[in-house]
Amino acid sequence: MARLHSRKHGRSRSKHTKRWELPEWQTITKEEVRQLIVKYAKQRIPPSQIGMLLRDIHGVPSIRATFGKRLNSILKEEGLYKLPEDLLALLKKAVKLHAHLEKHKNDVHNQVKYKHILSKIHRISKYYKREGVLPMDWKYSPETAILLVK
Repeated sequence: MARLHSRKHGRSRSKHTKRWELPEWQTITKEEVRQLIVKYAKQRIPPSQIGMLLRDIHGVPSIRATFGKRLNSILKEEGLYKLPEDLLALLKKAVKLHAHLEKHKNDVHNQVKYKHILSKIHRISKYYKREGVLPMDWKYSPETAILLVK
């Protein structure tokens, strides 16, 4: 199926099954992994990059195999989880484009792209409201998005 605002198609291929048990060669303890997760989150590193750092540098094959839960739930327990990463990336894009359009009011091409980003934000926020990740009264506005992104 084609994407909504770009004319690209997804990739269809088989996926490897994932193992959720801890390998015997892992030498780092659960508490050390938790401390690394908290350290990286306080440095404002996004969860996807935290997982890659733990895998590539520290040799942790899977956070889910180590703890039996996902990285975002660990960040919620520590009080370091703010917004979903995909929504935050869209908000950053929208803030940059909004600042650009304030300077260049006749940039019609980017006005259209800004509307596409806003529709993506509204769709994804509707999903997160339904799932209970965002509060039901959460609404996008450029002023609050600037504060959330900083």
